[in-house]
Amino acid sequence: MLYRLLGAWDCRNDDIEVVSLTDRGIFGEKIEQLGFRVHALAMARGRPSLRGVVRLRRWLRNGSPRLIQCWMYHADLIGGLAAKLAGNARVVWGIHNSVLDPRRSKRTTIWTAKSCAWLSHWLPERIVCCSRAALRIHQAMGYEAAKMVVIPNGFDLSAFRPDPDARASVRSELGISPEVVVIGLSARFDPQKDHQNFVRAAELAKNDGTDAFFLLCGAGASWDNAELAGWIKSSGLEERFRLLGRREDMSRITAALDIATSSSCYGEAFPLVVGEAMSCGVPCVVTDIGDSGFIVGDAGLVVPPKNPRALADAWRELIRMGRVERSEWGRKARQRIKEHFELGAVAAHYERLYREVAPNRHPEELSDHSCPPSRRR
Repeated sequence: MLYRLLGAWDCRNDDIEVVSLTDRGIFGEKIEQLGFRVHALAMARGRPSLRGVVRLRRWLRNGSPRLIQCWMYHADLIGGLAAKLAGNARVVWGIHNSVLDPRRSKRTTIWTAKSCAWLSHWLPERIVCCSRAALRIHQAMGYEAAKMVVIPNGFDLSAFRPDPDARASVRSELGISPEVVVIGLSARFDPQKDHQNFVRAAELAKNDGTDAFFLLCGAGASWDNAELAGWIKSSGLEERFRLLGRREDMSRITAALDIATSSSCYGEAFPLVVGEAMSCGVPCVVTDIGDSGFIVGDAGLVVPPKNPRALADAWRELIRMGRVERSEWGRKARQRIKEHFELGAVAAHYERLYREVAPNRHPEELSDHSCPPSRRR
């Protein structure tokens, strides 16, 4: 989302620099290709270090940024503290998570989020939540409610759009008939995403006589993943699953789907893959986690988490509609994104916020929407 915002802002590239607490990651090069400088502090993931804070403070003091946009929990804590130690830069925090599950979330992440709740009363000027669910949950955690605002994730409707050619070419590549329904889940392999629920629902759908193929893509969603492969083999659906791993052509893959799914069981705030699918005119079935239900509105179906029966039934409902009615749902889905979550409108919302936080700068200087050393995870 940070990468997309950088691409959407009409700014002078020398006004914005990006700092990763860890390494440059898969987006470092992409951000540099947009013309922005990227710095990496090489800190261990999930382990804030005093040395990293000192290095960041030194960089901020030398760079003298006017405003710092921190992106996630660890960046909020480390970036915020370093900014206060370095000078008078205004600080905006970002929250892109909802519930932290003590059974699954790292203890360091939970500790960091709780520390931020305490610091939120004096450190940041504003706290941006990407979903209404995230705002409610973090208010309950003790975050300063008066500073919190919701700015949802946004979607580029020109990049993610209905594409019959992509639908045909992906199916040809994967050996799937144009007439067969394809149900997809785009997510890294992680307990939060609950791939096992998806596989169990696929098995139930098969037993119900549903004729469909199932497509998984994302880091770890490959046949090399013994745990995931084992679930699929146990379901007897090896011939019906296509596992693609991480892909760089997600707009093309997404446009090839008939039904998109988010099967997450906790932690989601505003899943990007749902909005991407809707932008492509693909109706979605989502679990009721975070703002997923709000995103799809009346253009998709919402089911309880960890309920494969409900997930399979929702798929069957959409399949029984037939292609024409599903296409109408897809049209409504894309229209909902256009009306509520279009990328340009989201970028403009950030711009207004930055002007409020840093009001003393000349308007021409604010075309950069401030200077956000941010963490991209």
